[in-house]
Amino acid sequence: MTESFKPLKLAVVGHTNVGKTSLLRTLTRDVGFGEVSHRPSTTRHVEGARLSVDGQALLELYDTPGLEDAIALLDYLERLERPGERLDGPARLARFLDGSEARQRFEQEAKVLRQLLASDAGLYVIDAREPVLAKYHDELEVLASCGKPLLPVLNFVSSAQHREPEWREALARLGLHALVRFDSVAPPEDGERRLYESLALLLESAREQLERLITDQQAQRQARQQSAKRLIAELLIDCAACRRSVASDADLEHQAISQLRDAVRQREQRCVEALLKLYAFRPEDAATGDLPLLDGRWGDDLFNPDTLKQLGVRVGGGIAAGAAAGAGVDLLVGGLTLGAAALAGAIAGGALQTARSYGNRLMGKLKGQRELTVDDGVLRLLALRQRQLLQAINQRGHAAMDSIRIATPQDKTWREGKLPEALGKARAYPQWSSLNPNPRLSQAERQEQIEQLAEQL
Repeated sequence: MTESFKPLKLAVVGHTNVGKTSLLRTLTRDVGFGEVSHRPSTTRHVEGARLSVDGQALLELYDTPGLEDAIALLDYLERLERPGERLDGPARLARFLDGSEARQRFEQEAKVLRQLLASDAGLYVIDAREPVLAKYHDELEVLASCGKPLLPVLNFVSSAQHREPEWREALARLGLHALVRFDSVAPPEDGERRLYESLALLLESAREQLERLITDQQAQRQARQQSAKRLIAELLIDCAACRRSVASDADLEHQAISQLRDAVRQREQRCVEALLKLYAFRPEDAATGDLPLLDGRWGDDLFNPDTLKQLGVRVGGGIAAGAAAGAGVDLLVGGLTLGAAALAGAIAGGALQTARSYGNRLMGKLKGQRELTVDDGVLRLLALRQRQLLQAINQRGHAAMDSIRIATPQDKTWREGKLPEALGKARAYPQWSSLNPNPRLSQAERQEQIEQLAEQL
């Protein structure tokens, strides 16, 4: 029987416009939580979110308005004590919150303090790009008077302008030695785990539920990664098995090539959208037009022959040997492999790859016909683009506002060498492709090859 926990309540507090809502978006993986803006005082009231495991709430996070005038508030609090009184922090705040100033001049600050007092602890969010000013010292003094544990969170530390050493020194001088680096736009892979582990040090009574949350989130991360690799493997199998037969007529060939290219482009876009949905990002966060090809060629056509040459591979592989033997003249046209009457010549020229791709049974069947399939070079390019997209998504926080930026692929895994065996097998099974008529996608062997390919990704 699973032990029942009372949800741990955390107030997310800090100065105006330091990224509190951004942190909540990334922790909850909800791009729609609150409003993220560069305008100050965007959050005007307290909003909450709940993190659950197996239906049990473990953590409640509360976004609060930004502290705007801590210097004046601290001065006001110091004048609240009557002669002879020595109030502690919570008692002084209670008197302040009962007074009229908490509903007027310091209304924003009062909302923050009420939520922190009602919470188990606070996450004090810091824009690490900002200099350490007196107002931040006063904020921390006011917040400390709530008597609740505070964990400073250094936000935007991936920026070249961060002042992390200055903040670490300033926080240590205030007695805050435990802190966590968590960039809400580009969070580190282990950022959430470190944050919750740091909280467990401050809140020993909540350690068990925080550890359960950590275990669940790591399992979710692994499950997303496996699902993402499977989506990419399905894309590659679909495109490798894709096949079109067309009569040897120039107009029909051009039409068929155009249709096949469109089908592959659309299939890649569906993969992009599925990956974004899997990681809870918006469809507009990336499109195939945002994906790089090679050597910095952004937005180029997937089937641009010049791009295929930049892959650094022998485009067409064995077919080139057949062409050199005089068997064919247009076996490779813009990223599509054209086999057909020239198939015998290609095999005679030593193109064993071609024989595996088409199968001997096509020799007699395709007289007067041409068979279109997607070239190995395009499959390599599809794999490179999707792998780069997945890497970028893994490093992206849900507070990021810009479109996903993807670097030019550097790894040679898919640029060179032999393609995975699963793609070679897919060439011989057109029924494995959703891009072909009458597909049979649930075949056990197709599923087995997808799983093997996903492991290689």
